[in-house]
Amino acid sequence: MASTTEFSRTLSLLRQERGVSQRTAAADLGISQALLSHYENGIREPGLSFVVRACDYYHVSADFILGRTLSREGNMLTEQEVLEAAEPGNVLQGSVLATLQSKLLSGATDVVFSLLGKLGDKAAINAAAAYLGAGVYQIYRHLYRSAGANEAYFSLDPAACGLGAADADRKLSELRYTRALRALTAKKAEFPDLSAQSLSAAYPGRCQSLTQVLSTTDARLSALTEKES
Repeated sequence: MASTTEFSRTLSLLRQERGVSQRTAAADLGISQALLSHYENGIREPGLSFVVRACDYYHVSADFILGRTLSREGNMLTEQEVLEAAEPGNVLQGSVLATLQSKLLSGATDVVFSLLGKLGDKAAINAAAAYLGAGVYQIYRHLYRSAGANEAYFSLDPAACGLGAADADRKLSELRYTRALRALTAKKAEFPDLSAQSLSAAYPGRCQSLTQVLSTTDARLSALTEKES
């Protein structure tokens, strides 16, 4: 997850790269010089609309300005997309990052299910959906419980949930998914081309989301296994 420090540093570097003073940049961005200074030094966190204006002003992607990618052009967030995905009045305290994560995951899953759709296998599609659904269920259930809400809303007993029922369901879904793929391989089904070039051509916007989700997760898992070894 991108940090406020990364955002502040990138914001300052972009201004210096453009060769404008804080006073000039602040005026162009519609805020006071003092407020821009606070943003660049990490003293305050900007709202959603400022992040979008900064992306447009410096001609970079939201991923880049938030420190999530080295690609300046990848996965641009328009103002309308950001405002539609976040409640009015939200600020960077998780809101922009949550919006970005949501967009990345949404783009990545869109690509995966589109590829599965090309295979036309109902078992693989349903198993993949069940796997992801169990994860969403578990994340929301923990949030629901932490918020002090009444867990009688759910039919699954809290104790069973705490003992990993969703994890067990996810592993079972993964088993069904891999079994379906093995069956397709045995039948010599034609799988879609998964080369970087083909994916970029077929999914010009969403492919960046998939690549970033895969890269971030792969790095995290690699670091985890290195610690265990």
